[in-house]
Amino acid sequence: MCARFILYALTICLILMTGWFAHWELGQNRPLVDFDAFYIVAQRVWLGEARLAYNLDQFAKMQMDAVGAKIPLLHWTYPPQFDLLIAPMAFVPVAAAYFLFIAATLGFYLLTLRYIAKSCFALIVILLSPSLFLTVACGQNGFLTGGLIGLVCLTIERRQIVAGLSLGMMVIKPHLAIAIGAYVLLTRRWMVAFSAAAVILASSILCTLFLHWNIWSAFFAGVRESSAFLEGGATFALFRSISVYAILRTAGLSSSLAFLGQLVTAVFALSVVAFAIYRDLPARWALGLAAIASLLISPYAYDYDLPILGVGMALLLPDVTRYASERERAAIYSLVFVVGFYGFFQSLRLSIQYGTGPLGYTVPAFSGCALVGLLWLTLHVLLRGAGQPQPAPIRTIER
Repeated sequence: MCARFILYALTICLILMTGWFAHWELGQNRPLVDFDAFYIVAQRVWLGEARLAYNLDQFAKMQMDAVGAKIPLLHWTYPPQFDLLIAPMAFVPVAAAYFLFIAATLGFYLLTLRYIAKSCFALIVILLSPSLFLTVACGQNGFLTGGLIGLVCLTIERRQIVAGLSLGMMVIKPHLAIAIGAYVLLTRRWMVAFSAAAVILASSILCTLFLHWNIWSAFFAGVRESSAFLEGGATFALFRSISVYAILRTAGLSSSLAFLGQLVTAVFALSVVAFAIYRDLPARWALGLAAIASLLISPYAYDYDLPILGVGMALLLPDVTRYASERERAAIYSLVFVVGFYGFFQSLRLSIQYGTGPLGYTVPAFSGCALVGLLWLTLHVLLRGAGQPQPAPIRTIER
């Protein structure tokens, strides 16, 4: 019942946000949300100016022209493949583009999640609810990436080409697919790897043909520029980040030490995946751990990327709830909820207290700590159950 209420509320939120976009005209003074960046770049693709979005000064002017105000600026560091993917949005008004994008990706994600989670679907929706609402509110692509990772997990056993195509499409956010890619290589699923590589190569050729070869130099220059800003903490709401880097940076450590902490965390996360494979844990468990680990690799991971966590928990919860003690279950449920709720709460608090002005990194980050604890505790519970009867295989999509 509670999960159904959340799904209804998500639908209402989607409709209200669509109306909010429709209310504003181009150039009116209004707040900027993440989806605005998608729509701006989609328009620039057809103007032959996509490369300009990777220059912060140029992109800042585009954003101010779009919303008619001086606002906290967004960076554009998505690979050119994402530019092509969102280009059709420019053919419809921004409100319609927002509705179609979020409705389609949310539907894709929820269908995939339900297929994996089965009886645990309602529980996962409840635990993920803060990040689901955040993703709808800001118009981000977390439902798309979560759905793609979920599709990889569904098809990796029996339809490896489909799994490879889905993994290859994660080129739009490659840092979120590293742990799943490591699982593919360590388990020697070569057809998945070759299919993913083919998608990346073919999409790169298409980007070069349609966006010109100089899109790549602009992209890499934009990544370097954004990395410099990330080191300084400027223009990034680090309290919404789910990385260990953000925790250390907002605690006052230098960027070098924070990056070192992130590196140690990434090694730990990948080691968990490798250990699960080495111990010959069931594929469902190893994939679930890889999905959680994928969120701990990069310093640039945010609360709107947490739909991937839902995939991991959908794979693991049926067995975690069986092997965990009552306290461990409560801890796991709390950690999943807190990872998304912290950014949601701080965003709401700051918007009420200060409005939509620029944020520094004075607000501490916390979610990455909860995510590390969740990965460790889940592994601990699964190892206890490793000697007991094995779980059912992943429910796959048949031919």
